[in-house]
Amino acid sequence: MDDDRSGDSTRRQFIATGLGAAATGALAGCTGSGGSEPSGTASPEPTDTVTTTEATDDRQTATGGDSYSVSMEPMGDVTFESVPERWLAYFSTYGDMGIALGQLDGLQGLVFTENWPLAFYDHLPGVDVSFDGVTQLMGENGLDKEAFYELGCDVHLFDPTFLSRLADGMDAADFEEVDANVGPIVGNSIRRRGSDWHDYRYYSLYEAFEKVAQVFQERERYEALKSVHDDLLATIRADLPPEDERPTVGLLSVNSDFENGAFYAYPVHDGNGHKQYRDLGMRGAFDDHIDGSYAEWDYETILEIDPDALLFQYGFSHVSTAEFERRMDAMREDPVGQQLSAVENDRLYRGGTSYQGPIVNLFQTEAAAKQFYPETFGAWDGLDTLADADARLFDYQRVADVVNGAL
Repeated sequence: MDDDRSGDSTRRQFIATGLGAAATGALAGCTGSGGSEPSGTASPEPTDTVTTTEATDDRQTATGGDSYSVSMEPMGDVTFESVPERWLAYFSTYGDMGIALGQLDGLQGLVFTENWPLAFYDHLPGVDVSFDGVTQLMGENGLDKEAFYELGCDVHLFDPTFLSRLADGMDAADFEEVDANVGPIVGNSIRRRGSDWHDYRYYSLYEAFEKVAQVFQERERYEALKSVHDDLLATIRADLPPEDERPTVGLLSVNSDFENGAFYAYPVHDGNGHKQYRDLGMRGAFDDHIDGSYAEWDYETILEIDPDALLFQYGFSHVSTAEFERRMDAMREDPVGQQLSAVENDRLYRGGTSYQGPIVNLFQTEAAAKQFYPETFGAWDGLDTLADADARLFDYQRVADVVNGAL
């Protein structure tokens, strides 16, 4: 599929054929309202660059008058007659992008309002993120097309191909109807690369964020947050210990069955979901032991590899601090689990959600840096660590100013 295709007829053709051909599947280790069980293996793709070189084939284009267009796969060119005011998003990737660009007041709906790492926003001075009054579109019976009409959003930020795989209740024709009759769809599933159904271009986090900034005409906010991100990576890279001195880290899902010793284990993948781990040069303990996107292991298998540290993905988004500790206690009390080096050395950490936008990514990168390399970046002591201004790795006030429009 060509990256430079454009035009309404091409977008319509994609929805009719691409969505209809998408296989039904689920999301590895992301149980509960935020997803379901693993969907199988995914072939590797080139690593998502951590630099943010702007693509020249997907650019904002003036179309006459006050209208403008934004081009992003899989939907192609989308034209806006005015800047969108009312919007909805799938989850905490594009939702976080909208919040970062100062658009919270216009947020009308989310496919999922639950399982967000909202505690991160609490550390931004003067930023109050609440979903009171925001409609959750996903119900017991999947998605209801009529909800899109009722909300009447000016733009819908999600990948329709991904959503058609995830949700019952709506098919390709329904998304085509929403795009044509309610408001345009803009978005690309960037969480993990290598899925057979994703046969169009992928984007890095900041390439996708740039597109959303174009949608809302918020280039200055985008540039400001990109600068914070780039400064954070420069700070980290300047002080990363040599590779052979870095701990091995095993990725497990916090949604695993701890009591029965059944775990979802992951390699570090190329998508946005593991961006912070690649940026930190993490030595993924399970990378050479998993053929695909995940594995299902018991305590004995984890002990055979025995990582220096264990990081539990979705720990910030799907469980409270108390619930996380309860699950860790189950591991500590298991006859085999208690033999793990990570248990013996108290290196069991809450990990990030794989659905991260720019603000969530900043916090998750900082947390992981402190977890993996405490001697270099300061010890991690839970979310309370973030309250210590002297220990911060990026400028919280600057991020808050960007969100609040104090540029």
